[in-house]
Amino acid sequence: MAGVKSGPNPITPRLFAFLRDLRRHNDRAWFAANKERYLADVRDPLLAFIAAFAPRLRKIAPEMVADPSPVGGSLFRIHRDTRFAKDKSPYKTHAAMAFRNAGGKDKPGPAYYLHLGADGDVFAGAGIWHPMPDTLAQIRGAIAAHPQRWKRASQAKSCKLDDDDQKLSRPPRGFDPEHPFIEDLKRKSFTTGRAFSERDACSPRFLDAFGSACRDAKPLVAFLSEAVS
Repeated sequence: MAGVKSGPNPITPRLFAFLRDLRRHNDRAWFAANKERYLADVRDPLLAFIAAFAPRLRKIAPEMVADPSPVGGSLFRIHRDTRFAKDKSPYKTHAAMAFRNAGGKDKPGPAYYLHLGADGDVFAGAGIWHPMPDTLAQIRGAIAAHPQRWKRASQAKSCKLDDDDQKLSRPPRGFDPEHPFIEDLKRKSFTTGRAFSERDACSPRFLDAFGSACRDAKPLVAFLSEAVS
């Protein structure tokens, strides 16, 4: 694809400047007038980041795909789905990408994730967020059946599970209330994350830093992938 090539970190402060301006002018007329700026400062640099990250991802998790296609690839659309939302703002004020199993977005499995927000809030995430009921049941079943493997995957010093403020208040039906990981069995999401700054994201070392975060989360992602395979 023209304009997208592997190389040094292509993320610059211009990406965050565009997102801040978009937050102040979140309407279609402003975006249309600034479309070329979006392509030059946000979309194409992030597609280049995805292309540059691909060889690192192959070493970390060869089953995952880094796809720099402008449509249908790893990069999320900037357009919001407002059909059922009270907020009718047409555009997101953050950029994001996800690296999934080769089955793609239709395969209910975990992913590695990168979020870059207008406030300079940057974080790397991994795992699976709010899976569908059948997928959630598979994950709970794997935790219940393999508690020691789950312990190794979820309690590594470098991979702390995020808090889940929507977890069940009671044990899920069919699971032993005395199970050693009953609190994890109550979860509705199984994710881990690492925070970065805008300065971090624009650093020449960010590709390596993001890769390190993904590598640390690999035991969790591997457990979840096997659970839902």
